[in-house]
Amino acid sequence: MSEAPAVLDDLREESEELDRLVAELPPGAWATPTPAPGWTVAHQIAHLAWTDEAALLAATDPGAFATAAERAAAAPDRFVDEGAEAGATAAPDALLARWREGRARLHRVLAEAPAGSRFPWYGPPMSATSLATARLMETWAHGQDVADALGVARPPTARLRHVAWLGVRARDYAYAVRGLPAPPGPFRVELRAPDGRETWAYGPEDAPQRVTGPALDFCLLVTQRVHRDDTALRAEGAEADHWLTVAQAFAGPPGPGRAPAAGSAPSAGRAPATGPSPVTGPSPSAGRPPGTGRAGAGGRGGA
Repeated sequence: MSEAPAVLDDLREESEELDRLVAELPPGAWATPTPAPGWTVAHQIAHLAWTDEAALLAATDPGAFATAAERAAAAPDRFVDEGAEAGATAAPDALLARWREGRARLHRVLAEAPAGSRFPWYGPPMSATSLATARLMETWAHGQDVADALGVARPPTARLRHVAWLGVRARDYAYAVRGLPAPPGPFRVELRAPDGRETWAYGPEDAPQRVTGPALDFCLLVTQRVHRDDTALRAEGAEADHWLTVAQAFAGPPGPGRAPAAGSAPSAGRAPATGPSPVTGPSPSAGRPPGTGRAGAGGRGGA
């Protein structure tokens, strides 16, 4: 029996919310530009369909997935865009049908995966739970791009706990992908849940390095949907402060992220850092992250 029933239910709900957002759009609206440069609403849905199909391949035919991953590695700056661009040429009704079919098939396969199963991916191999969580994170992040493009405000939900967990879990990966040593000790992360009543906490309570703030802001940050200065996140300690400048919940090279909103104050939400200055490294790549992994597929803008 699969270990991922709860997150699969949340993944279905996240997908259905985005589905409702695009299902009734007139064909011309699928060409609406999104905040991801060069990507329309159609590109966003095509990317999700493409990545669901890649996840399905990984879960059902690891050998074929390995071959596909080798092709992707040979064109790291193009393979994600090429997949989205090819899918975006389809008629909207055909593209929507493709996405629906692929995500339904993936749901069935992950629901039936034996406990302890591990699947290859563009990053480290993942369990059914981790793969479903990655798909939820990416569906939410690209859904945010679509909502922003259409001028729709989406109330945050408790499903963000999965995205937050990935962002915390991927802390050391964010350093490794930049060629930097990870901080030696654990951090404390306390995030205010969307309902305003619950706190999602990670790490030891007495950790000197701390991050606090709204869960929505943290999730937007680790998926590179917002600039750090436009969040209400607070960091205590130099290492925690630095982490918020490099955090990413997706595999692949670091992307450029989002520029700060006009008029935003530098370093908003930061507590004074104490202790030694964090290790610095090269600036994030000018390209968007091409890989897919522990937090989903790298698409325009991050996850």
